[in-house]
Parts: sequence; C-alpha cells; structure tokens
Amino acid sequence: MTKLFSRFLKDESGATAIEYGLIAALISVAIIAGATTLGNTLSTVFNGISSDMTNASTAH
Repeated sequence: MTKLFSRFLKDESGATAIEYGLIAALISVAIIAGATTLGNTLSTVFNGISSDMTNASTAH
C-alpha cells in the first residue's frame, strides 16, 4: 500500500495536463477580451464614418 501511495505522489502526468489546460484557458480569455475591445473600437469608427457620410450627403 505504501508503494502505491508513493507512486501516486510521484506521478505528475495529470498535473501537466491540467497546467496546459489552464494555460489554454487563459489564452482563450485574452483572445476573447482583445477581440471584444477591437470590435467595439471598430464599431465606433464605422459609426463615425457613417455619420460623416450622412452629414456630407445631406449638405449637398
């Protein structure tokens, strides 16, 4: 029983898989946050362009 317990404590294969999973999750969160910020910025820019074009077309 002691050998089984000591072998269980030395086995790190599951810990490595969990670490890779956590790294992948953090990268995913960073990508989602960046894409959301970029999307909001692009939306603001295109809304401004649309507004400028509408104002320009009504001025002539």
